Amino acid sequence: MARNRSNLPRVAYFCMEYGLNERLQIYAGGLGVLAGDYIKAAKDEGFPMVALGILWRQDYTHQFIGEDLMPYDMFPNLDYKFLKDTGVTVTVQVRGEEVQCKVRLVDQYGNVPLYLLDTNYPGSPHGWMTNRLYASGPQERVAAEIILGIGGIRALRALKIPVDVYHFNEGHAVLAGIELIREKMTERGMSFEDAWRETRKEVVFTTHTPVAAGNESHDHELLKHMGAYNGLDYNQMKFLGGDPFNLTVAALRLSRITNAVSKTHGKTARNMWRGVYHASPIISITNGVHIDTWQDPGIKKAFKTGGDIWEPHMKLKRRLLEYIKKHTGTRMSENALTIGFARRAAPYKRSDLIFRNEEIIAPLLRDKKIQLVFSGKAHPEDRMGKEIIKSLVEMDRKYRDSIVFLENYNMELARLLVQGCDLWLNNPRRPMEASGTSGMKAAINGVLNLSIVDGWVGEGPQHGVSGWLIESPNRGDSDPGQDEEDLKALYEVLTGEVIQTFYNDRTRWVEMMFASIDMAHWQFSSRRMIREYYDLIYQEEEYPAEAEIQEQAGQALPGAAFEKQWAEQGENVFLYNKESSLHS
Repeated sequence: MARNRSNLPRVAYFCMEYGLNERLQIYAGGLGVLAGDYIKAAKDEGFPMVALGILWRQDYTHQFIGEDLMPYDMFPNLDYKFLKDTGVTVTVQVRGEEVQCKVRLVDQYGNVPLYLLDTNYPGSPHGWMTNRLYASGPQERVAAEIILGIGGIRALRALKIPVDVYHFNEGHAVLAGIELIREKMTERGMSFEDAWRETRKEVVFTTHTPVAAGNESHDHELLKHMGAYNGLDYNQMKFLGGDPFNLTVAALRLSRITNAVSKTHGKTARNMWRGVYHASPIISITNGVHIDTWQDPGIKKAFKTGGDIWEPHMKLKRRLLEYIKKHTGTRMSENALTIGFARRAAPYKRSDLIFRNEEIIAPLLRDKKIQLVFSGKAHPEDRMGKEIIKSLVEMDRKYRDSIVFLENYNMELARLLVQGCDLWLNNPRRPMEASGTSGMKAAINGVLNLSIVDGWVGEGPQHGVSGWLIESPNRGDSDPGQDEEDLKALYEVLTGEVIQTFYNDRTRWVEMMFASIDMAHWQFSSRRMIREYYDLIYQEEEYPAEAEIQEQAGQALPGAAFEKQWAEQGENVFLYNKESSLHS
């Protein structure tokens, strides 16, 4: 592992959202919280890094449950007077207008400097561009991508911050690569081809979700109208991102190396993007979580000393149950096996899977063998996601004392859940879970995982030792019989092993709690993660040849299911071929 901090490359980290603290509400979910944990770890390690983002004025959403049981959204304007004004302003072009972006500094949460671009200040006519994270309007989304990418590079220049490596955490930052190419073409007289090749040497990219909605595309007419071309022409932009312009494809072509966020996700991503020519090789660096942010001090002390871990666990459980009573009126039993499930509301996460055979689950709920605590948010425009939440709330109403849905999920509530539950449930449809950091946060608190083997879980819990695994024949993500197979396996483990251990063998349960923390507290920490980024992709190394990387994916799942999913959602990235070469 790298130790000499003086010789390390200076990194600029770009992300659309950051979850540093519940007071700074500029995050939507797991991606943002991961980014927040990452830049805290950089500070802990003393690494030479700065981060770039956007100051969102209205948060992603404050989401509550209405009388019809459907989630509804509120967007209060947030007061960020506590942030530092650097005095620096940069300009970008959006729709032919000069847009002034003020640069704010966040450095008070134990993180490396985070510079946030802001167009929503008094007197600005461009507040709509940084008003709401992941706004549904295409113009708002492209405007934000211009500000993050192009504005972020210009902010680094104005702040006189030297950079060796530009890290794009997910595709929304990709226009920073366009700005780097423009700089080389205009300031150094390079051709597009030379500027592209030089830019690739400076950029690394992290790809995240395999879900189509997380790999956004834009129409070229929209990009040109908004000013995203930034001096490039249609053929050059098409070479980078295809037509339509796919942000992930462009990032793959603009970077020297890409990483997926777990070993399983690495296989999935290599298979998924295998048809993209001129793409960088994809390796795996598994995500991690910031221990000091997510691990309870009492649990940490008990683990280190080998002391009584059950007493601090029960203290955290009572705290969670008091929160539930205060906010919902539901009185849950501190003696019942309490299972947590908190996710973004997405179909592949299958939040309702455990309910699909009421003949099995109903007696467990009525007899208080288990009680379930759910939370999560849907995108404000995601009707399907809101229907998922409604179905959970309906189960809450049906089994009032044994199921509860906690509205307006945020970092504070997440901390209560991953520290206060007994068991953490995770049952995504394989292979759609790229990583799944909530399970890591539970694991470092001795909350045992009951999980499908996907994302990080394939590298973590051992069945019956540090958690339980839901294993069933893998038919592929598009096979309707997969849900039935997974449900059967879930019930078998829950009723045959988990419940029996919780009620009849406390000694073994406590041993598993210690084993869970031992398994996770370093291997799935953000400090281990960031050291791997410096060792494996930030420092200039001889990276594996693309053929070697592809060979590593020999066990990858067939790509037909992905192609079907993307085709259904109007994407065309799998059709990129040699016609998209540089000289076409």
